[in-house]
Amino acid sequence: MEDVFKEFRKLSNVLDMSKHEQFIQGILNAIHNKSLVQGDKLPSVNEFMKETNYARETIAKGYKELVRRGVVESKNRVGFFVSNKNVQQELRVALVLFAFDTFQETFYKTFRNRLGENIQIDVFFHHNNIMVFENVIASIRGKYGMYVVAPIPNEKTADILMTLPMDKFLMIDRYEKLDVDFNYVTQEFKKASYLAFSELADTIRKFKKMFYYHRPASDTPIEILKAFNKFVRDFAIPHEICAEYIPGSLKKGGVYFTINNTELWAMLKDCKLQNLVIGKDVGILSHNDDIVKEIICDGITTYSTDFPLMAKKAADFVLNREPIREIIPTVLIRRTSL
Repeated sequence: MEDVFKEFRKLSNVLDMSKHEQFIQGILNAIHNKSLVQGDKLPSVNEFMKETNYARETIAKGYKELVRRGVVESKNRVGFFVSNKNVQQELRVALVLFAFDTFQETFYKTFRNRLGENIQIDVFFHHNNIMVFENVIASIRGKYGMYVVAPIPNEKTADILMTLPMDKFLMIDRYEKLDVDFNYVTQEFKKASYLAFSELADTIRKFKKMFYYHRPASDTPIEILKAFNKFVRDFAIPHEICAEYIPGSLKKGGVYFTINNTELWAMLKDCKLQNLVIGKDVGILSHNDDIVKEIICDGITTYSTDFPLMAKKAADFVLNREPIREIIPTVLIRRTSL
């Protein structure tokens, strides 16, 4: 049982967890790490008291909760055993995302379906705010069997993430460097953006000017801005970089590129109000594909990573714990808007 008690020692320094929460999570972690398997007898209350210094009431209350969840079963006068049913309920996954945008909703739905009904997923949002991000990580640390996190590009991010157990951590969406080996399923922005712009260069040249809307304080990747600057320089494209799209400012002869869907809808509305033909009078390019962009205005040209594929690979890591370090490719999807 030494491996089982190790799980409790790992949690003993997590100050924001009560003894009751440590007991519950320690058992769940031991099952998830296969220190305990279906049918195994668990330590008695007295054994736990001796090894962990937990109060009898804390242990009894913890076992009662695990029995209620179906993770543990109690056999009269024999003891507690890992249940031979619903064992997957021990795995609680913390999923930390930027916000619930369309493409992140796509990720969540695929991730949820791939994991199945027995695994609990708690979703948290940091909205690209480093203080919120730090508080979220602090609030979930030590309380989950797996941590699937979309990080923030910030100098504090690495130190914050390093407080999580790396064997239970998966980075998704954006890649941020850490000074240890870790698992990730992410996308790449700079090379992928430059390649997409380059493939569209001949079409872009048919218009007078290209406008790119980049919000410095938002979650817009700085790598896209760098790729755009390199592209317009290499291909001698007349251009303008704006902080935000102002409704009513759209003009005939421009190519308009934004990764912000709210701005995209405003652009499309202005095209309709001005009777401009999308793809002929103006060009529209968007980032992160979804089904709406496939349908609206006979199709919006996008370049996007495959979020369902990212979600499937993330879910498979959670289920199988096989190491993964993968960049999901980005694909240009040409439609009538450009």
